[in-house]
Amino acid sequence: MKTRKAPAGLVEKRHRKRLLFSGTVSFRADTVTLPNGKRATREFMAHPGAVAVLPVLPDGRIIFVRQYRYPVGEATLEIPAGKLHSPSDRPLARAKAELKEETGYTAADMKPLVSFWPTPAFSNEVLHIYTATGLRPGESSPDEDEFLRVETLPFARAWRLVQNGGIRDSKTVIALQAWQIRLLKNK
Repeated sequence: MKTRKAPAGLVEKRHRKRLLFSGTVSFRADTVTLPNGKRATREFMAHPGAVAVLPVLPDGRIIFVRQYRYPVGEATLEIPAGKLHSPSDRPLARAKAELKEETGYTAADMKPLVSFWPTPAFSNEVLHIYTATGLRPGESSPDEDEFLRVETLPFARAWRLVQNGGIRDSKTVIALQAWQIRLLKNK
């Protein structure tokens, strides 16, 4: 994702950087100088970035993983995804690894679909989504704290789940929307 220069009069300049917590992600409370010269605090999560994969089988079915998400208290249906290990981690390599780890599949071809900021008001995370085709099944190897169930659905069924609230994970919704746009363009 390319960085664009902010228009004059909209830039906030960091005055003081303050680390509140450092772990898998970090939490900061930086003091900034606003365009009008006043100061404000910007609390946010510093995140190394993440990747996700929309795996598409030759018949058009999509491969998903179902897993329990503690913060929302539900088992969600999502596309395979994972956090970059560091800001220098290569997104395409991480996407290939996450696809294999979570589903067992490897892809003959992976292409960028979309990159976006999931929550720019309180995180600097960039999420890169790839499409994966030419899929070959294999053995999955999820992290020791991941309990996943691999499921496949026809695209039309997955899209209906988005529309009726059965799929609410933002990266999955965005990936399916981007894929639908690509399908419509190719008609």
